[in-house]
Amino acid sequence: MTTYTVAPRIGHPTLLYSELDLDIDNLKADIAVLGMPYGAPYAPSDFSNDQTNAPSAIRQATDRVVRRPDHYDFDIDGPLLQGRTDIRFVDCGDIIPDLTRPGEHYARAEAAVRRIAAGGAMPIVLGGDHGITTPVLRGLDQKGPITLVHIDAHLDWRDEVNGVREGLSSPIRRASEMAHVDRIVQIGLRAQGSGRYEELVAARAYGADLVTAYELHDIGMDAVLARIPDGGNYYLTVDADGLDPSTMPAVAGPAPGGVTFVQARKLIHGLVRKGRVVGMDIVEIQPEKDDANLISCVTAGRLILNLIGASIRAGYFDK
Repeated sequence: MTTYTVAPRIGHPTLLYSELDLDIDNLKADIAVLGMPYGAPYAPSDFSNDQTNAPSAIRQATDRVVRRPDHYDFDIDGPLLQGRTDIRFVDCGDIIPDLTRPGEHYARAEAAVRRIAAGGAMPIVLGGDHGITTPVLRGLDQKGPITLVHIDAHLDWRDEVNGVREGLSSPIRRASEMAHVDRIVQIGLRAQGSGRYEELVAARAYGADLVTAYELHDIGMDAVLARIPDGGNYYLTVDADGLDPSTMPAVAGPAPGGVTFVQARKLIHGLVRKGRVVGMDIVEIQPEKDDANLISCVTAGRLILNLIGASIRAGYFDK
């Protein structure tokens, strides 16, 4: 058996009371959580930035997101797994880093996601910084063509930073180069990040649909959903700072005016109804932000719960 991951260290061993299963080569499941704590650092200090603790912190908020998995939940009109006993929901633990072989954890993550998908499961990935989306998307190359739906305050089209091409500022640029990604929709853009005017030009030249937070608030999420073609395979990547800091405060770059929880929930349910969500990640939560930690981790958990519940109700996992 190839070893890709390690079990969470403390407290809740899994997310939302799911079953722990580290045998990814032989995985047979419907929904699989994967922790990807480490991205591609721009500087030595980034190897251990606080975002690496987010997968564990989100798991530890499990009993604040869902008191009991069999209780009725108004977000999804039923309990967590809709009362189904035939849905296998697992947590595959966290990708193991190898500090002696830079980049090896990206290869391991890509291989793990490819095997999770081949085993029939929808991967839900807990970052880590936004660089983790690059290997995850590569691992879904058999699920194309994919429409990438991106919630973020920032554009993330940098070609490189300090010579690093797969870091947190570049995942959407790298996605645009993948043959199985054929459409990109970016929602919640606002304020200022690492993007420069040339990145905006590149995004527009590719044909990315750029929806600022202010346009979203003016036209509503239903109008944004109407611009996304029906019948597609969708991958949803959620940068925590894309959400408004009133509901997602534990981030490095909080920016007022962001996507609300209600809007993000509507997006998730809308995508599930339109086609098939083939995977999701949520990245860049910084758990050291004291009381903001719990609010942010609960928000992340509620978004994941909505995807799970909506997907089951849509018949994704009917045998």
